[in-house]
Amino acid sequence: MGFLAGKRALIVGVASPRSIAWGIAEAMRDQGAELAYTYQNEKLLSRVEKIAADTGSRIVIPCDVASDEDIYNVFAELNKHWDSYDILVHSVGFAPREQLEGDYMDVITREGFQIAHDISSYSFAGLAKAGLSMMQGRDGAMLTLTYMGSVRALKSYNVMGLAKASLEANVRYMAQSLGPKGIRVNAISAGPIKTLAAAGISDFRKMLSHVEGTAPMRRTITPREVGDVAAFLCSDLASGVTGETTFVDAGYNILGMPELAGG
Repeated sequence: MGFLAGKRALIVGVASPRSIAWGIAEAMRDQGAELAYTYQNEKLLSRVEKIAADTGSRIVIPCDVASDEDIYNVFAELNKHWDSYDILVHSVGFAPREQLEGDYMDVITREGFQIAHDISSYSFAGLAKAGLSMMQGRDGAMLTLTYMGSVRALKSYNVMGLAKASLEANVRYMAQSLGPKGIRVNAISAGPIKTLAAAGISDFRKMLSHVEGTAPMRRTITPREVGDVAAFLCSDLASGVTGETTFVDAGYNILGMPELAGG
């Protein structure tokens, strides 16, 4: 019996078997959790249905997090299957592609800024608020995914870095607000992983190569390694942990001068 036995988890943002959200879903399922999923649009439906089936789930609900109606509908539909749930996993991030190419000051626009923050940060609080009644009295856990670009300036990450900084602040304020209700809120800052979402970041292969050559463990990480930490953080084993951002990046974040660390 796994340490998530008896827990129910809603996974928001899984898009492919190469995604971090898939690594989290797989780890949680292996630890005994029941899973439900959302999908963004019809194009992704069949892919998410297969992922759900592979983890023993039949619950697949549409949700475009840019829509408040969709967000609230997720929990109306989820309530048809479950009367309550224990875990919310938010694996959502987006900025228009042109915002992630070139110099920050050259490409930043008001619209791009608003979209990045709305989709990547606000949606976590929006989902948490909409689903709060189903988590009441459950000692629940909420988890989101961030990246080191929130605290370091990285070429071409641009407005996503600002959105991730907003998301991490969101985690702290949500943790403060929901703690008295017995709900914990945390984030994982994952190192670069070759995923569908990462394809939108220019020079991503160079980033992977750089981390492999300089991180203390001299390698990148896998979605499953992130998933294992996520499963722990959302379990009762981490009952005293909230408002934290945990790095899962083979130690890269600890380096002061990473370009010289490989020596």
